[in-house]
Amino acid sequence: MVEKLKKYVNREMSWLSFNERVLQEAADPSLPLLERLKFLGIFSSNQDEFFSVRVGTVQRMIDAGVKSSETIGDSPKKTMKMIHKRVLQLRDKFDEVFTEIENELQKANIFIINETELTLQQQEFVREYFISKVRPRLVPIMFRELKKFPYLKNQAIYLAVAMYKYRDPQDFNYALIEVPADVLPRFLPLPSDSGTNHVIMLDDVIRFGLTNIFSIFDYDSITAYTIKLTRDAELDIEDDVMKSFFEKISEGLKQRERGEPVRFVYDREMPEDLLNIILDGLKMKNFENIVPGGRYHNARDFINFPEVGESSLLYEKNKPIRHPDLPVNRSIMEAIRSKDVMLCYPYHSFNHMIDLLREAAIDPNVTTIKMTLYRVAKNSNVVNALINAVKNGKSVTVVIELQARFDEMANIFWTQKLEEAGATIIDGVPGLKVHAKLCKITRIENDIPVTYACIGTGNFNESTAHVYSDHALLTSNPAITSEVKHIFDFFEHTYKHISYDHLIVAPHYMRNKIYRLINDEIRNARAGKKAYIYLKMNNLVDRRMIEKLYNASQAGVKIRMVTRGICSLIPGIKGLSENIEITSIVDKYLEHSRVFIFCNGGDERYFISSADWMVRNLDRRVEVAIPIYDPSIQEELKKFMEIQFADNTKARIIDKDQNNRYVKRKRSSGIRRSQDELYTFFSDKASKTGEVP
Repeated sequence: MVEKLKKYVNREMSWLSFNERVLQEAADPSLPLLERLKFLGIFSSNQDEFFSVRVGTVQRMIDAGVKSSETIGDSPKKTMKMIHKRVLQLRDKFDEVFTEIENELQKANIFIINETELTLQQQEFVREYFISKVRPRLVPIMFRELKKFPYLKNQAIYLAVAMYKYRDPQDFNYALIEVPADVLPRFLPLPSDSGTNHVIMLDDVIRFGLTNIFSIFDYDSITAYTIKLTRDAELDIEDDVMKSFFEKISEGLKQRERGEPVRFVYDREMPEDLLNIILDGLKMKNFENIVPGGRYHNARDFINFPEVGESSLLYEKNKPIRHPDLPVNRSIMEAIRSKDVMLCYPYHSFNHMIDLLREAAIDPNVTTIKMTLYRVAKNSNVVNALINAVKNGKSVTVVIELQARFDEMANIFWTQKLEEAGATIIDGVPGLKVHAKLCKITRIENDIPVTYACIGTGNFNESTAHVYSDHALLTSNPAITSEVKHIFDFFEHTYKHISYDHLIVAPHYMRNKIYRLINDEIRNARAGKKAYIYLKMNNLVDRRMIEKLYNASQAGVKIRMVTRGICSLIPGIKGLSENIEITSIVDKYLEHSRVFIFCNGGDERYFISSADWMVRNLDRRVEVAIPIYDPSIQEELKKFMEIQFADNTKARIIDKDQNNRYVKRKRSSGIRRSQDELYTFFSDKASKTGEVP
């Protein structure tokens, strides 16, 4: 009977269900109004990436004639139809939420106005802004007579301009204008009366100046309609032994800009003749993912909506907490020598990590620093500290992942900067992405080299550390640091076979070691012993790992999970997964840490990890899970999970229906919002030692 049940959720539909949870945040009237607008931006940004990456992959499968795929959970053609239907539903919901937010903004005296609603004073302001800032950036392309339709950049916003003469229907023209939102703000605050805030979009500033742009013509009507093309963003890396990996990535990025279309969005008010000319020019007349939309696209720019109006329209910013074990004016390495330290961002300050690198850069006894970098901040203090270390005579080695999707150009830039400074660069491992978050510092103490390490769940990135919830362990435990050294040895000598007693390392060991941990729980449950597994991760997709969890549930192992994004496992199925409970938390911070806790017969085993349970993480990436041995940190990690499990405000239930029901609050229970509660928890711990923010 169990075999006939649906055992897995299609990964693409599960991802869209996750993005619906983001849209739920935008729809939540209890959130500050401008935060709701930002969630609309996050939702839109997510949808763009979904089409660039996931829909592009499904389309490739269809083009290749793939009939079914375990990776996505259904046939590619069926999946594409489901995607298209769900995307249209979410688009309608987005429009509904945006209209509601716009009405609430007006009640708060914030008005997003268009070019037809400007006062005389505002018209003069916009005219000056257009002439001085916008017009120099615009290069219209008159495409009616062109033999080949102009190339459209991936996810850029364009205005398709229609020009007509009423007295002569045959005298018309079309033009294409790229909206320069990459160099100019998408939103322009306008001079307004006291207490009222008016904002105009860059698109409408251009519409305001259309007659100026096309002043050499004598058209009676000039109108503009937004279009946007999303392309397949998967990189094709040439297998050319004569080229360096650096060169292959650079060329692959150029190819990405020429990727095949996966979605075309247009203003539904566009005249049909103009739409047909564009679709014919793009050779997309029979393309499936053609989506009629509103006047504006790239709503992801709402993430950077200007901070206008009352301060109550935004979240109160919590200042990051200083960790009680890392007081001011004390050497961080000295603190780590005495005990392990666990940082939890964004509750703890990322400055601790910067301070550690800065200290290592100037300490005369430090000889080497080795680090993995996947995504770094735009103006990275991490890289700056590493460059300063080189200048101070340290040997610095950086494993920088050039294939970090959408950060390839930034990583090429930082590779060049580090190489110019004199650092040794290892640009990944052939055939594998390096996703592990590792830092190793070697210091000479009493003529003996002593190693300090930082192993984390998230990137060494001070920008994302303000909004991503991640863990990082700082340790000088030789059992751990010696194995971190082994990993860097592997990076430098990839043919070298290395085994690990403490770290769980992918791709060679992680899958089987986690299997063994789950099997231990299964044996204990069958023996009548207490058995449970607590898991927190971003995505659970790997079917073999899901089968292991199903086996554990059938044996009586209690499994509780917090899974933020994709979850292909279906909990609560009688005879299969009734012992599995899963929730998803979407709130002001992005839940990003991976935490694994196994009962282990009462002697609990704790891990934090860089890896989700996906095929790519377990089999095609270098990932690391680190055991947590310090009892006080174990207790803290257990409390962290308990607080997440208790969330009854921002937690949604993951089940077969994927309807994202909120966890129901019991009458006996007060409001439990885990992210607020965690800030209070860490703040209280710090205040006991005087190390407050």
